[in-house]
Amino acid sequence: MTCKSFFLFLLVSLYILPARAQEAFLDQLKTESNADWDSPLSTFKAIRLINGHTVETRRKGNLEFLIAHRFGRVNTGAYQFFGMDQANMRLGLDYSLEDWLTLGIGRNSFNKMYDGFIKIRLHRQGQGKTKLPISVVWLSNSSINTLQRPELPMNLRRRLRYAHQLLLASKLNHSASVQLMPTYIHQNLVSESGEKNKVFALGAGMSYGITKSVYLTMEYYHRITDPANDSRNPLSFGVDIETGGHVFQLHLTNSQEMTETGFIPSTTGNFFKGDIHFGFNITRNFQLGKPR
Repeated sequence: MTCKSFFLFLLVSLYILPARAQEAFLDQLKTESNADWDSPLSTFKAIRLINGHTVETRRKGNLEFLIAHRFGRVNTGAYQFFGMDQANMRLGLDYSLEDWLTLGIGRNSFNKMYDGFIKIRLHRQGQGKTKLPISVVWLSNSSINTLQRPELPMNLRRRLRYAHQLLLASKLNHSASVQLMPTYIHQNLVSESGEKNKVFALGAGMSYGITKSVYLTMEYYHRITDPANDSRNPLSFGVDIETGGHVFQLHLTNSQEMTETGFIPSTTGNFFKGDIHFGFNITRNFQLGKPR
C-alpha cells in the first residue's frame, strides 16, 4: 500500500463512512470519563497499550478495525529518512462476541505473520461481589510465520508461536492507570542453537492523562527467561489522543513486531542507542447490532 493510497483510505474511513458506530463509541468514552474511578467503566482509552493489549474490551457487537504501523529505526539516518523509507504494517479485526469476550485476527507484513487471539475479561475493577480494586483479563494469542525461507520447508506446526497473558490493571485515580502482564510464550521452532523455546516475561505499563483527551503511555517487558539470542527487553513510550470518537496512538519503541509472540522474545533494538521505531495505531469502530 503506497502512502498516497493509505492516506486516501484514512480520509474515506474517517469522514465519509457512516458515523453511527463512532457516535456510539464516543458516547461510551464520555460515559466512562464521567464514571467514579473507584468503579470505572474503563481503565485505559484504547484496546492496545502500545504493542500489547490493555484490559479493555468493547461492548457486545463492536467490530474494531486496527491499522498499526511501525517505521524503520530512527538512527538509520537521513539516507533512509530516519526510518520513514521502511515500514511494517499490521491490519487487524477485533470483534466482541460479548461485553467480556473478544476475538481478533491480524496480518503483519513483517515475516508475513498471521495471528489470532481470544481475550476474556474475568473481573472489572470495583464490580462483582468482591469489589476488587483491579481488573483481570486473560489473553491467549497464537501466530504463524509464513515468510518463505529456502532452508526451512513450509511446515505450519514448526512455524507456530503461542502466548498466554494474565492482565492485571487498576485505575488509581481520574488520570493514572497501571497494568502488570505476566506472560508465557512458546516457540515451536527457534532460529538459533541454544535459543529457548519457552520464554517467561513480566510486563508493566501505565497511562497518565495530562488533559481530558491526551494521555502519556509507557510499556516495558522484562524477560525472566533469557531467550539466549541477541534480543532485548521491549521498551516503548507513547501518546494517546482522543478526538471525535477515535483514539490515535503515537509511539516510540525498540520493537518492530506488533504481536506478543513476536516483540517479547524477538526485539533486537537498543532503545538507548537510537534503535527506535516511530509508529502509530489508528482504529475504526463499527457497531454490528444495538449496543447494550
